Amino acid sequence: MAITATPTPGKKLISPTDHALILIDFQSQMSFATKSIDATLLRNNAALVSRAAAGFGVPTILTTVAEKSFSGPMYAEITDAFPGQPLLDRTSMNTWEDAQVISKINEIGKTRLVMAGLWTSVCLVGPSLSALDQGFEVYLITDACGDISTEAHERAVERMIQAGVQPMTALQYLLELQRDWARTGTYDMTTGIAKLYGGAYGLGITYAKTMFGAHEG
Repeated sequence: MAITATPTPGKKLISPTDHALILIDFQSQMSFATKSIDATLLRNNAALVSRAAAGFGVPTILTTVAEKSFSGPMYAEITDAFPGQPLLDRTSMNTWEDAQVISKINEIGKTRLVMAGLWTSVCLVGPSLSALDQGFEVYLITDACGDISTEAHERAVERMIQAGVQPMTALQYLLELQRDWARTGTYDMTTGIAKLYGGAYGLGITYAKTMFGAHEG
């Protein structure tokens, strides 16, 4: 049977309006033992994801564990992107077992969730598998997560993928939200975020625009 192609995006691609973002336990105490990713890169990727979500208006939940008594403040790279937004502090390691977080998820009303945080094997496995079990669709930004070892991070990601979680990266998240350079309303914001946090890709944008006045559109 012949298949006819059409210029329409696949249903598995994310858009600014079809999901909620949950950022989990990006805190000092959790970071000290994180060894699977360099702390500077982790903070950079967390900033990239946060700026992308804030810029595109993605409903975002910021949650911490034992913020004042043990784990410390959430990264400023994240909270600066969402000024004034309250942090939902928990006692449970599994975000999905916290009533105030679940209340917020239900209030937002999205069945597609994108998650990132520390540590991959505990604070991401718990809510990811729990959300899947209740019929949600889950994406994981793998390079905005970290764990006490590469082994711990990789086995956790594998476990989640086998259960049905879909992996992606921080830069991929930003570019998938934009997806078309003809969308001029968010073009400058997207390239601006990429220039600040997009690594070598961001340097390339800066170079092309400075030297040649280049424009992706």
